[in-house]
Amino acid sequence: MPKTRWLDDEEQVTWRSFLMASKLLMDRVERDLKRESGLSFAYYDVLTRLSEAPGRSMRMADLAAACVFDRSRLSHTIDRLARDGWVRREESGTDARGQLAVLTAEGVKEVRRAARRHVEQVRELVFDRLSGEQQRALREISGVLATGMADGATLARMGWPGE
Repeated sequence: MPKTRWLDDEEQVTWRSFLMASKLLMDRVERDLKRESGLSFAYYDVLTRLSEAPGRSMRMADLAAACVFDRSRLSHTIDRLARDGWVRREESGTDARGQLAVLTAEGVKEVRRAARRHVEQVRELVFDRLSGEQQRALREISGVLATGMADGATLARMGWPGE
């Protein structure tokens, strides 16, 4: 059995600082999105990705990969968003087995309404607190972490903005 490479004191502080900041950020984003728009971050993520996709539609498998959802979770999410009239399912014209998730006109209105406050919150919680140099460092660190956990094809399916 390989020897465990325990974290030293400085690494432990770095790891726990990263975890705490990540948890606090996502908890705040989730709470504020729910309070301001009634959307969970997961629903907002789906609506946003559809709003940015060509034709405002995506294959369900690609949408699941982009949101890092398993297919069951995405199916339940799409069912809920469809009940609200924000998304509809369509058969794929190019893949007999595939389905598309399509953002409706009401869904466009909903995501735009939620995005205004969400973008301002992201600016307040992240970008207004970081210098340009710190933003570049965060982008670089995020890239190193992401590319160490997923291959290029997976990241591309997720809509990875990295270079």
